Amino acid sequence: MSAVELRGFGWRHAGRKRWAVRGVDLRIEAGERVLLLGPSGAGKSTLLAALAGLLPEDSGEQEGTVEIDGLDPRKARERVGIVFQDPEAQLVMARCGDDVAFGLENRGVPPEEIWPRVDEALRRVGFPYHRGRLTAALSGGEQQRLALAGALALRPALLLLDEPTANLDPAGAALVREAVASALDADTTLILVEHRVAEALPLVDRVVVLEPGGGVRADGPPEAVFAAHGDALAAEGVWVPGRTIPPRHATAPPGDLLLTADRLGLPPRLAPTDLPVRAGEALAILGPNGAGKSTLALLLGGLLRPGTGTATATAELAGRDARTPPHRWRAPDLARRIGSVFQDPEHQFVTGTVLDELALGPRRTGRSEAATKATVDGLLERLRLARLAGANPYTLSGGEARRLSVATALATAPRLLICDEPTFGQDRRTWLELVDLFAELRDAGHGVVTVTHDADFVAALADRTVTLERP
Repeated sequence: MSAVELRGFGWRHAGRKRWAVRGVDLRIEAGERVLLLGPSGAGKSTLLAALAGLLPEDSGEQEGTVEIDGLDPRKARERVGIVFQDPEAQLVMARCGDDVAFGLENRGVPPEEIWPRVDEALRRVGFPYHRGRLTAALSGGEQQRLALAGALALRPALLLLDEPTANLDPAGAALVREAVASALDADTTLILVEHRVAEALPLVDRVVVLEPGGGVRADGPPEAVFAAHGDALAAEGVWVPGRTIPPRHATAPPGDLLLTADRLGLPPRLAPTDLPVRAGEALAILGPNGAGKSTLALLLGGLLRPGTGTATATAELAGRDARTPPHRWRAPDLARRIGSVFQDPEHQFVTGTVLDELALGPRRTGRSEAATKATVDGLLERLRLARLAGANPYTLSGGEARRLSVATALATAPRLLICDEPTFGQDRRTWLELVDLFAELRDAGHGVVTVTHDADFVAALADRTVTLERP
């Protein structure tokens, strides 16, 4: 059993002026199930990292105290299991079974108990492959299930989950929620960060809302918190259940053809696929985890060489390079024509500050410094990143990193934008702003292709959907 207590807790990452989280006074008793809410950037992920003992003293500045059963979290790590926003960050072995067994071996679990516990954990999360499956062959959603299995196999007294279903298809997300519910003992403490509140409520009995400026805004049973603070929380970005989402469908038919996929594939990751992509249309690519959606996005974006078939750009998109497949275009030409947003935002960060990250694309494509500055300033304001202009991209919250990755793709004003899970980690306010931004691009004649499991996003924006099946 694990009780959690924070007294005036705050943390500021090294090199940052703004505190990631501050002034938190909170006690969570052993066995409580808590949903931690707050707008993107309120410090939820930082708080979970602190509880997991993953904030080294030399990586920032701390105020107040945080304890687990009276111990500094750095001395209580064996009591804690955590699943991060980015599951790939905690996968350490080449084979899936070995990855789940890694923590058990480190904790000295008797060898005869390890593999039964590995198999049990994989079964509970609905993992679809055998132990020997290579971790490098997993989709993002499958990685998430594997990371959860690794945490559950440890049978932690305190389980910390940071957006555990964000990249999962609906069936997979339901399996994970069922796994969490069934895997917890009566005295296991659960702290869950999940933007989609309605789906998470059956797992919890208490809601804690962090105030972005510091402290705790609200704390209590879900129904009481939402009755007293629901309207204000929704206005500030919390996904309060029962609030409607306005649609942003196109008001005109699709425009010219930009790109055609003809039997485009990469076995065994993606079966041959036919697909037209048009200007002035928002196309959503759906399907279960492992169907090859992210691979298709990379192929359409010219970032992978096809294994089968072709991706053919029209003169409308490619100009003089219309006879050349996108994966063979020069990098500056590709950046001007097709913008790509990866499933993992950090895979596309290459500079030391948010501002430099946004300026990189325009500079590489030959924009003047004045034009580059105007573009960067506009994107910083539009996507609520202005206060983070000098921050290292790798210190951003998951939601902030996602907005930055979208902004870097938009910085070169590409005619075609391809995004993989663009709404991951967003609060309601920034989610609506992203939908509005994509709708404006679509209505201005750009093509927008999104790989997503976000049903609300599809309902609000998509003009056409294509569903992939597993190869």
